[in-house]
Amino acid sequence: MTAATMSLIQAIPGMGALRAIAVTIGALLRQPSGALGFLGVTFFLAMAFIGPAFFPIDIKPKLDKIYLLPSAEYPLGTDYQGRDVLSQIVHGGRDIIIVATTTALITTFVAVTLGALAGFLGGWFDSIVLGIADIILTIPQFPLLLVLASFVRLNNIVLLGVLLAALGWPALMRAIRSQVLSLRQRDYVEAARCLDLGTAHIVFQEILPSMSGYVAISFTLGMINAIFLQVGLIFLGLVPLTGNNWGVMLQLAWVRGAIFYKNALAYILAPVIAISLLQLSLILLARSLEEIFNPRLRKGN
Repeated sequence: MTAATMSLIQAIPGMGALRAIAVTIGALLRQPSGALGFLGVTFFLAMAFIGPAFFPIDIKPKLDKIYLLPSAEYPLGTDYQGRDVLSQIVHGGRDIIIVATTTALITTFVAVTLGALAGFLGGWFDSIVLGIADIILTIPQFPLLLVLASFVRLNNIVLLGVLLAALGWPALMRAIRSQVLSLRQRDYVEAARCLDLGTAHIVFQEILPSMSGYVAISFTLGMINAIFLQVGLIFLGLVPLTGNNWGVMLQLAWVRGAIFYKNALAYILAPVIAISLLQLSLILLARSLEEIFNPRLRKGN
């Protein structure tokens, strides 16, 4: 985090996590890319979890309105059954975001915990964790997911998030470990050791707080990777998620031959644009967070 931000946080007595988040959001909104990323992510969250209350899902087939072009009645046109595409877009982001968030949360928690302990403790614990991570890293994620999908029925969004997280933590764990190896030599860590404050206190209250920026950025990047993987699995028909989902819209557009109908362009592009804009918002957010937490990346330094 920048010196100005840290000074502001320290200047407010008893400032908690909520105030620190408020300061970070304020710093984001002062940057063009940060503002776009934050507002974009906020928009998609609101659309996915609040929007369905105002846009009821259109589930009734209307065979006389198949593949209509965008109009005042249907702003994004209709699908292969004459249903409103806009309502599907509004309702289709919830599962995508839940899986991405679940994956990022579990990945970050496991990677940060194991990486910090492995870097600080070293010895046999470090060797075991690194060995497990190396084994997982040698296996290509997407092909492995294709194989697992043939044995495990991935019809639950939480189960899918846990599975993606189980394969995604090693890379972040190694990065966290390398940083902890450097931080454990700092004077304040040596002082905590001399005071015999205990491993848990030193790791989770002395070392990890100084890495909060890197952890936040890694969480955002974890969401982006999870979106890529789950949409790919859904598009290939390996994740039989029911209900409305941007990935399911793409998969149905493909199997129903929407590509062969010129009036179906809006139906095909709507989920693609929604997924792309969500990922772009997350990328802008991660980039701005990196500039906020790393003053060397700020312009003029």
